[in-house]
Amino acid sequence: MASSDVGVPPPPFRPPASSVLALDFQQLKTKLLGYLKAEDVGRIEAAYHFAANAHAGQFRISGEPYVTHPVAVASLVADWRLDPQALIAALLHDVMEDTHITKAEIAERFGKVAAELVDGLSKLDKIEFRSQEEAQAENFRKMLLAMASDLRVILIKLADRLHNMRTLDHVRAAKRRRIASETLEIYAPIANRLGLNDLYRELQELAFRNKYPLRYAVLAKAIRAARGNRREVVGRIRHSIEERLPQWGISAEVQGREKHLYGIYRKMVEKHLSFSQVLDIYGFRVIVRDVPSCYLALGALHALFKPVPGKFKDYLSIPKANGYQSLHTTLIGPFGMPVEVQVRTREMHHIAESGVASHWLYKEDEKTLTELQQRTHSWLQSLLELQSTSGEATEFLEHVKIDLFPGEVYVFSPKGTIFSMPKGSTPVDFAYAVHTDIGNRCVACRINGDLMPLRSELRNGDQIEIITAAHANPNPAWLSYARTGKARSQIRHFMKNAQQDESIALGERLLNQALRPHGLTLGQVSSFAWDRFLRDRGVRYKKEIFADLGLGKRLPAIVARRLAEVQDLESGRPDVIKPKPAGAITIRGSEGIAVQLARCCRPIPGDPIIGTLRKGQGLEVHTHDCPNVAKLRGDRGRWVDVDWEHGSDERLFDVAIRVLSRNSRGVLARVASAIAEEDCNIQSVSMDSEQGTYTALHFILQVRDRMHLAKVMRAVRRQPEVVRIGRVKGDGRVG
Repeated sequence: MASSDVGVPPPPFRPPASSVLALDFQQLKTKLLGYLKAEDVGRIEAAYHFAANAHAGQFRISGEPYVTHPVAVASLVADWRLDPQALIAALLHDVMEDTHITKAEIAERFGKVAAELVDGLSKLDKIEFRSQEEAQAENFRKMLLAMASDLRVILIKLADRLHNMRTLDHVRAAKRRRIASETLEIYAPIANRLGLNDLYRELQELAFRNKYPLRYAVLAKAIRAARGNRREVVGRIRHSIEERLPQWGISAEVQGREKHLYGIYRKMVEKHLSFSQVLDIYGFRVIVRDVPSCYLALGALHALFKPVPGKFKDYLSIPKANGYQSLHTTLIGPFGMPVEVQVRTREMHHIAESGVASHWLYKEDEKTLTELQQRTHSWLQSLLELQSTSGEATEFLEHVKIDLFPGEVYVFSPKGTIFSMPKGSTPVDFAYAVHTDIGNRCVACRINGDLMPLRSELRNGDQIEIITAAHANPNPAWLSYARTGKARSQIRHFMKNAQQDESIALGERLLNQALRPHGLTLGQVSSFAWDRFLRDRGVRYKKEIFADLGLGKRLPAIVARRLAEVQDLESGRPDVIKPKPAGAITIRGSEGIAVQLARCCRPIPGDPIIGTLRKGQGLEVHTHDCPNVAKLRGDRGRWVDVDWEHGSDERLFDVAIRVLSRNSRGVLARVASAIAEEDCNIQSVSMDSEQGTYTALHFILQVRDRMHLAKVMRAVRRQPEVVRIGRVKGDGRVG
């Protein structure tokens, strides 16, 4: 609803005439006077009038004046006792997006801090995006980065989302479902990550009701029925707890609570249970004086009712990442009904309900709050690190979503440091959690002293030791099992940079070769020719052209012809230039990402080879007789001459061979021994029988070059059982 007349000065202040608006703000004002100075409340009232004038004539879908929404958001923010700048920003959070008001005006009237907060809350309506998903991802990125610099941004945004969810009934069904999905995927997990448990639960409930209205209604009805059936049992359990704790000398407050619908629904879905099988829909919270009382109360509860084995969690010793602390246990109550009990102190309860907002609400326990702030600060810094290594907004949002995953496991470094990792994490995730360089140089790991694969899933209590090597690099295959956003973003970042550097180097070599028929080398192309070429194509740097050439996004022959034409205009050389033979590009086979050896024909040094340019993937090297490049022969722009570099390094190359032998005991062992004696490694082997008399053995070997392969094949051929041996070509034939 952004106005097109941006820059038009705002009309003078006129207090709103509506008595409804005055009443709404009067209730907010009463709340503010309970903890703010009168002059601060006066500034907030000025912001209210400013917002009311800016939104004059605008209405919500429900028909209410629009300004009722920012007032409601400010009221929610006031419950957390945020400062005046945050309350001003809450009242003005939509004026930049939906009216003619600019950031400069807000800064002039209400200060730079409030203007920055409003800017962080405003969407990016002025930028053109390729899709709705990209626009949404970019808006989230802006909001999350603003949050990283000032936490008040996300607190106001969460209050904004909560009020929108509470008033979603007037929105059309399709939009309700989209907003509900967005809330479940992004906003509720952020609230959980910041420890705002009450807000987290309410957002989940509202999102569940709007995304799956029929499921919500059916489940709510079932719970109402169950509540009536179990009321007497729950009352007996509560009375027993309240009676037992004083006998152990424990002064405690016992609160009964019913699990929220979305939690029950998610448990039913994840564990494939019917509602009748979900028994623990009731729980109790025991709030005690201090930490020793927590453990004493736990002993009293376990003496009263039998605990369920494996259902005890100690979040006092190892708090959750969002600062949450509590003891959790599940007890078997009367009639076999399981009951979950949480035991915590009063300060822990404040933090559990209000999370980071407890910084403004409660300030008695400075030590606990400092630790909580440090945890939150570390997470916000990780967002900035993800942003720096993520290319597009959609990729950044994917990484953030991964890190908002609620499940956690706790593992230890060899020195005993505790790391909290998302459920499903692997040693690769742990390596990057320790340090980016450890992750990039990781080659192996030990879990509890045993060498284990890097894809192993970590479990609670595991001790992880990462083994590194100086020249190791991240493996693209890690992306298939890396779990954390940091690990995934760092792997992708490394791969992109490595591909970029290699693509630039390859692009220079390709262009240099393509320029030779025009009588030029890359060094002879003048700066005039380059400047004009880049300007005509809207490109700033030569490196961008080289990278595109290396990745196959541009054809070297076309770029060379255009450069030569511009060069001719400047130099005045004769129009007809005698072509010079274009030499082949030499490769070592170990260039990396930009140069790849085709898996269809598996070329090795000594084979006649040809290179094909694949868009976005660089140069792919095939053997001359590979059937997959036969169709490209007529398209000169799509292939280039390549040759093996002499004196290449000691890299080993994969090659496929097929051995036909007579069936006899131990033939595979003798053939494998002959291969090994020629200093050749066997990557894989498979076999199939032919007519019962003969067996076909299929090997993937690692050899240095064609000469090495010939020696291996001669050694195998000398075995008496071997009938025929040959190399497998690109089309599967043996030659």
